[in-house]
Amino acid sequence: MSSRSKEKVAAVIRKFFKSSEKIETGEGAGGSGASGSPARRLRRGISPSPNSNGVTKPIDTTIRARRLMKEYKEIQRLQSLRPDPIFTVELINDNLYEWHARLHIVDSESKLAADMLELNVPHILLHLIFPENFPFSPPFMRVVEPRIEKGFVMEGGAICMELLTPRGWASAYTVEAVLMQFAASLVKGQGRIARKVKNSKDFNRRSAEEAFRSLVKTHEKYGWVTPALSDEHAEPSELIKWFN
Repeated sequence: MSSRSKEKVAAVIRKFFKSSEKIETGEGAGGSGASGSPARRLRRGISPSPNSNGVTKPIDTTIRARRLMKEYKEIQRLQSLRPDPIFTVELINDNLYEWHARLHIVDSESKLAADMLELNVPHILLHLIFPENFPFSPPFMRVVEPRIEKGFVMEGGAICMELLTPRGWASAYTVEAVLMQFAASLVKGQGRIARKVKNSKDFNRRSAEEAFRSLVKTHEKYGWVTPALSDEHAEPSELIKWFN
């Protein structure tokens, strides 16, 4: 991440937590309407200062926003501590609810790791979308590139993992846990980088969403048998050991 990007992220984080503190402490309770105190405007979901067009901008202080900001800040901190992080994340177009995650390291003894080395693939790019009721519902996650065969990766990059479904999700799961579980599932499912495209079906979000809906219906009917339950709920710290 460039120094300019880091400064931008830091500014967003400072602005968010400063605004949240004003809401919680109720500073400046006097005044009324949109022209009242900053705290009153924040409680009404109005920014304390207008943008360049004179239009006030809402500040999202929902559970989803607070949770994601906290996780994003923590992941950024951990990334800065490791010269070779297992994964990195970034916001897509500064949108807190859409992330790109790059998985840089998989089990070094796996065929997938050999493929990445041979084909000079530096990482596996993932797209995460967090719904309005996150963290009470799971994010939608798909592989963007490269095209993966097996490894519980389906059409369009959809991912067959119970943890990503309402049935298997728990609000305590973190983004780190999701990414580490995906890394483990790729290897467990003998994932490989596709050398040749077997069909002409689009490898995009729409295709992935359709495939995911289909596989969820199938598993709801017949049950989930892979990955193993013991692996599915492994702690992130335990999963990290597999890559060291």
